[in-house]
Amino acid sequence: MLGNPRKKYTGPAFLSFGFRPFFMIASVYAGVSVLLWLPLFMGHLEISSVFAPVDWHIHEMLFGFAAAAVCGFLLTAVPNWTGRMPVQGRPLLLMTILWLVGRLAVTYSAHIGWIAAAVLDSLFLLVLSLVIAREIVRGKNWRNLKVLIPLGVLLGANLLFHLEANISGMADYSKRMALAAIIAFILIIGGRIIPSFTRNWLVKFNPGRLPAAFGSFEKINLLVSMVTMVGWIALPEQMLVGFGFLIASVLLFVQLGRWAGTRTLGEPLVLILHVSYLFIPIGFLLIGLSILFPDTLLPVVGIHALGTGAIGGMILAVMMRASKGHTGKPLIMRKSDSLIYTALLLSVVLRVLSAFYPDSVSWLITLSGAFWITAFLGFSAAYGRSLLKSAA
Repeated sequence: MLGNPRKKYTGPAFLSFGFRPFFMIASVYAGVSVLLWLPLFMGHLEISSVFAPVDWHIHEMLFGFAAAAVCGFLLTAVPNWTGRMPVQGRPLLLMTILWLVGRLAVTYSAHIGWIAAAVLDSLFLLVLSLVIAREIVRGKNWRNLKVLIPLGVLLGANLLFHLEANISGMADYSKRMALAAIIAFILIIGGRIIPSFTRNWLVKFNPGRLPAAFGSFEKINLLVSMVTMVGWIALPEQMLVGFGFLIASVLLFVQLGRWAGTRTLGEPLVLILHVSYLFIPIGFLLIGLSILFPDTLLPVVGIHALGTGAIGGMILAVMMRASKGHTGKPLIMRKSDSLIYTALLLSVVLRVLSAFYPDSVSWLITLSGAFWITAFLGFSAAYGRSLLKSAA
């Protein structure tokens, strides 16, 4: 049971908890937007957005797909944290509509003007921030106020994205801000749920070494990662930032070792959380090396490891586990789940490789996109019925 509702919800099941509409639209939009992006990238399709095609793609991945998934997670987790009733029914429907309005405003911004598009697009993250703040404050759940920091940075990055893209011609600082905000969210939430789920499974099925408790080492890692990402936002080519990424990467590799992920090989549903988180230190390492050796490695390699691997992988892994847990399904990895996550991993590998083979970039990106589409539309097909029907 989620939270501690005072009265039984009697409306549509789809609107009973935040994960239902937002996991569904996040997965569908992840697939559909890339399905549009591929012909856009090849020059075979045009849309009525004031954003350049690359900026549209980046924006919709960060502020469309990822923001929807973050919303679904928070609206589901916060009632557990606070003991308050979840946002459901008409308020949840209005939030879903706000998200959709933002997507339409961005895609048709050439018709309505970039200022109107920026305002309409920012309403969703603004309302989400206010709702989460209200629930945490009213529930006196002060320790979770920290989730408002990356959420607020994401909102600011969205506004800045519109300003940069329409005043200077392309988004720059805002892209790094948004990526850093979502990675920070994974560092904060992942640092809580991954060792917790790992410990719970190991205690039951594989007694022995357990994940290290959250302590000074993890706090130092989080601080180093945050400071480095702030430096990267402002000074992406500064050598000191490059060294910061290398240090943060090493610390996070060690942290993953302390979480005993290798002991969860018998439970893939837990293992994929570790694998997804692994792409953060990999991405940090690649970005750091690209700053220190700019003639050898492109920054986009590390960015794709973070965006496709860490963000895409963690969203998919969390959506699978949460959808099962909150709809009464067994917490086991089915064959279809393995195929879905494998498609995501293939997408990541091919997207990273595309930066190393410029002569083959078109077909590598196309193939990577095809696997990404397979993964997320596969999730929609596999989980759509349970997300739409009555709770177990």
